[in-house]
Amino acid sequence: MGNPFASEVALVMDGERRVLKLTLGALAELEAALGEDTLVALVSRFEAGNFSSRDVLKLIVAGLRGGGWQGRAEDLLQAEIEGGPMAAARAAALLLARAFMLPERADDAL
Repeated sequence: MGNPFASEVALVMDGERRVLKLTLGALAELEAALGEDTLVALVSRFEAGNFSSRDVLKLIVAGLRGGGWQGRAEDLLQAEIEGGPMAAARAAALLLARAFMLPERADDAL
């Protein structure tokens, strides 16, 4: 499932386990991609269940890049995500939660 103490989330895409992590650079890229002034707005949307598939895709891309992936968002349009869209949305939500969680509370997001 990824290392929650390192703010990581695991996702299986096209049969390959990938580690996602929101680094500072990935967060900055995410803000620009979503056109949000702050990530608080994005976190609020996820907490309220008001997120779109575009939000999920952009979060997954940012997390993959933070984990060292060199691909493009377009590469994911045909990707097979184990567990489907709900697994992707859960991974995106966990990614956000773990990025802003204090280390001693990281296991609470499991």
